[in-house]
Amino acid sequence: MFNTRLCEILNTKYPIIQGGMAWVATHELAQAVSEAGGLGIIAAGNAPKEVIREEIRKLKLNTDKPFGVNIMLMSPFAEDIIDLVCEERVPVVTTGAGNPGKYIEKLKNFGVKVLPVVPTVALARRLEREGVDALIVEGTEAGGHIGELTTMSLVPQIVDAVDIPVVAAGGIADGRGFLAALSLGAEGVQIGTRFVCSTECIAHENYKKMIVQAKDRDAIVTGRSTGYPVRVIKNKFTKEYLELEKKGTPFEELEKLGSGRLRLAVIDGDVDNGSLMAGQIAGLIKDIKPCSEIIENIMREAEAELNRLYNFKRSE
Repeated sequence: MFNTRLCEILNTKYPIIQGGMAWVATHELAQAVSEAGGLGIIAAGNAPKEVIREEIRKLKLNTDKPFGVNIMLMSPFAEDIIDLVCEERVPVVTTGAGNPGKYIEKLKNFGVKVLPVVPTVALARRLEREGVDALIVEGTEAGGHIGELTTMSLVPQIVDAVDIPVVAAGGIADGRGFLAALSLGAEGVQIGTRFVCSTECIAHENYKKMIVQAKDRDAIVTGRSTGYPVRVIKNKFTKEYLELEKKGTPFEELEKLGSGRLRLAVIDGDVDNGSLMAGQIAGLIKDIKPCSEIIENIMREAEAELNRLYNFKRSE
């Protein structure tokens, strides 16, 4: 029922992309999402080329489904990862934390589909002109590094500004969010926090439990004073960080304080002192289940919700 242009571009059953979350989006999670009909993503983060090559090859050994690699353009290894995805013939690349313009021609020459995350209409228009295949429009509701505009306000503005497919991200975890995104004009969604709480995700169980236990106001923003805001679940670390921000602590000291905190939470399970990146939708997530169930539930809920709305119209 929900076969959009995004499905054709990605060669997937469903128009669902798994978010490229550093330390979380490994080959295990990407495989599970791709096998379930979405597009699984390996997050390159700040990892060097050979680490990501190993992740890609492990994924290829275990699935023949389409997948992608997320490249954080601020990484010191970004150019190496661009070379790697061309060498390994990765079908899809998503990008974040920057403008991928200088890499687009090379990626397209190797047949790679390019889907950058965009925070503004101006960048969306520019990247469409430069030949990207679709745009991921992420609202401030998302986890991790965020912009200021909401998914609800930004998605339709970019849909109206471009002709290529738009993928909505930020604040989406169930069929209602999926259908709402399509109602805004998007042709698919990118989902992150919901997939953290999957059985296949390698994130520490303590991390997953913090998301499951989160209430509506527990996903807060740190780093606004630095110009690099990050949405996380509040804990001992965020309290300390925010207090230092209020005191006007220099950026360099704050950056040093935050170094290694994501790994501390995801891998070591230290949910007091680690950085628990998660979106505002965390308050809606109440369980941990396989990716296949997550995706099937989303599609089933979306269809049921669409029928409910249709019945409103029929009752007039």
